[in-house]
Amino acid sequence: MDVRKRGIESFRPALENLLPGAFCAVIGDPLSEKRGIVLHTDGAGSKPVQSYLQWRETGEKEWFGTLAQDVLAMNVDDVICVGAAPQGFVDYVAINPIRVPKEDVLRGLSACFSECISMLRRYGVRLRFAGGETADLPDQVRTLDVSGTVSASVELARAITGAGIRPGDLIVGLRSGGRAKYEKRENSGIMCNGITLARHCLMRKEYGRKYPETVEPGTRGYFGRFGADEYLERLGMSVGEAILSPTRIFAPVVLRIIQAAGEGVSGLVHNTGGGLTKCLRLGRNIRYVKDELPEPDPIFLLIQEEGRVSWREMYQDFNVGVGFEVIVRRDAADEVLSAAERFGLGARVIGRCERGSGGNSLIISAQHGKFVYR
Repeated sequence: MDVRKRGIESFRPALENLLPGAFCAVIGDPLSEKRGIVLHTDGAGSKPVQSYLQWRETGEKEWFGTLAQDVLAMNVDDVICVGAAPQGFVDYVAINPIRVPKEDVLRGLSACFSECISMLRRYGVRLRFAGGETADLPDQVRTLDVSGTVSASVELARAITGAGIRPGDLIVGLRSGGRAKYEKRENSGIMCNGITLARHCLMRKEYGRKYPETVEPGTRGYFGRFGADEYLERLGMSVGEAILSPTRIFAPVVLRIIQAAGEGVSGLVHNTGGGLTKCLRLGRNIRYVKDELPEPDPIFLLIQEEGRVSWREMYQDFNVGVGFEVIVRRDAADEVLSAAERFGLGARVIGRCERGSGGNSLIISAQHGKFVYR
């Protein structure tokens, strides 16, 4: 997994970003010099492959629907990191109709998109669904891929860029697992990153033979010992459910945090690609110290054990139980914690910001060891 996304630097010369260093690129609004536009695109990672495997094993087409929540979360929660208000959303579904039940997939996605967008509106996120594109690509896609794009608007003077992060700020972590008040079911916490590693180290080897379209020829493929529908007491759900547990949408909580803490919020981080090291992209000459992390959710412990993944890599590839971080002035931390509590969302101060030198750095100090990232 390339958490540093090598190669994207090729696009920087063409990027018209008004706020360099912010979590998302912000371009100018041609209708207002005071506002900026955010266009952000992302997908559900390799979760669609696991959805396909679950369907093939169980015959239950419902496994496809929750991918819509994953795509919405990966987009909406990124743009809100600059304080932008999500406005419009379109999806893109690339599918192999020879292998995948196209109409059932689209019905499931549509229902979940509608449900999630209705929930967001109830909490003040006025997102509108503007359709999208479905492409039948049997020669290019083995199973299916689901992604989307969100448009958002931000008042430039009020944008949260991370430039104001300073020594003494606290880092409040919002839990990725459990169940918030606006959710229907318990969440494993895995979100959308590291799914390929999770699938390969947990799913039985036989699935590679049964469904060769789900693995790249010539690679190790699946090497786990669990069935897709096998229930584990330690997870409180089946292994397949844990892998496909829909990514939490943090926007309702973060919107309330911004309203409550105001200028006390100096940075917002959605812990997707890069896991707990994602904060390194914000601020300048900041040493992030995370030494009060919660115990990882069971799914992460299982992946680490079964895949024999080093903890250094785990913290880079997965959120390890902290899906979102709010960097805040010390005197505003209680406002953040109170806002999260109102939603039944687990939150705690997980660390602090110190003065760095020669660039940003991160120290993670936990029961599994001490690790330094730059």
